[in-house]
Amino acid sequence: MARSTFALRRALAALAPLAVAALGRSAAQTAPQPVDPSWLTVDSAKKTADFQLTAGLTGLNGALNFNGFRDGGLTVTVPLNWNVALHFLNHDGMLPHSAEVIGYQNPVPTNPIPPAFDRAATNMLQDGLMAGQTDVVKFLANKAGAFLIFCGVPGHGAAGMWIRLKVDSAASAPALSATPATGKP
Repeated sequence: MARSTFALRRALAALAPLAVAALGRSAAQTAPQPVDPSWLTVDSAKKTADFQLTAGLTGLNGALNFNGFRDGGLTVTVPLNWNVALHFLNHDGMLPHSAEVIGYQNPVPTNPIPPAFDRAATNMLQDGLMAGQTDVVKFLANKAGAFLIFCGVPGHGAAGMWIRLKVDSAASAPALSATPATGKP
C-alpha cells in the first residue's frame, strides 16, 4: 500500500480520540454492552481459554472499545499457567485497531509498549488492522497479576480503549465479568 495511505490512516487514527473528547464524555457514551458468555470458551483438559476480542463492537466511546466496553469495564480472568488465545476482530468500519497485553499502567500509555507476555500482541500493533481484519494472539499466562488488554494504535488506549486481564493463581477456571469503568486501570 502507498506510503501516503498509511500516513493518512495514522493521522485519522490519531484524531479519533480528539473527536471523542470534543463530544464530551457523556455525549460519546451509550449503555455498555452486556457480558456475553459466548465470548469465552474453555478447554479445561488443555488449560486453554479462547476469548473473542472485538474492537469497535458498538458505538460506545466513538467505537474505541473492546466488546462494547471501555476504560476497564470488562475483566477477563484466567488461571495462572493457562494458554490464552485472543481471537481479535476489528469491527470498526472507520478506524484501525490492534490489541496487546501490557502490565498494569496508570496512566494508560498513549503508544504501544513491550507486551507483558511473549507474543501477546496483534500484528500491525501501531498502525492497526483495518475493518474486518483479524488476528489470533496466543500466549502463556505465566505471571500472576493485573494486566490490560489495550489498543496500541497511538491515542486509542489512552482514550479508553482497554479492558482488564487478571491472571489469578487461585482461579480454577477462566471467567468474564463486568467491572466498574473507572477510567483508571
